[in-house]
Amino acid sequence: MRLILASSNSNKLREIKEIYHNFKDTFEILSWDSLITPFEIEENGTSFKENALIKSKAVFSALQEANLLEKNDVVLSDDSGICVDLLGGAPGIYSARYSGGDDKDNLKKLLDEVAKLENQTSLAHYCASIGISSFYGDFNTYGFMYGSVISTPKGTNGFGYDPMFIPKGYTKTLAELSSEEKNRISHRKIALENASYLLRALSQIHINV
Repeated sequence: MRLILASSNSNKLREIKEIYHNFKDTFEILSWDSLITPFEIEENGTSFKENALIKSKAVFSALQEANLLEKNDVVLSDDSGICVDLLGGAPGIYSARYSGGDDKDNLKKLLDEVAKLENQTSLAHYCASIGISSFYGDFNTYGFMYGSVISTPKGTNGFGYDPMFIPKGYTKTLAELSSEEKNRISHRKIALENASYLLRALSQIHINV
């Protein structure tokens, strides 16, 4: 079974492969750009779920039209972001393009917004939605990680908003944790873990066909 990742984000691809390292005997993980020339996908959904499925469906359809899919292939996409309570849930689904699409600029903008708050902190959560498209249908799973954001970045690990997010029960930001520590508790880990049950089921459907 081939698991085709509908993302060109090297950080996301690395995390997904790290989280799924125990499934190497169940499916082969590869990026869509190893099969087809990447193209722009308009993420015009109003939720993480909608945007995740827009991406997985678009890539699955393109690969199918190019006759590049095998019967048991599955396309997996990820749409995720951070939601800050005292900012009305912003940046939310616009997390990746909050300040034009650059990680550093996005982080700076959110740091500036949080710095304007009375206590320069707020409760917040990360959300990850996994979209799965296959010959057997389209599916979706979620994962959440709760905590708080601060206005002073700390740590150099991770990516995105990790330097300003402190998970609930921790005193360090995600950027101060190792990738192993982060991958044990992250929203993406939870969403991918939930998705793994679907992937196992899809692989069994293929075996029994």
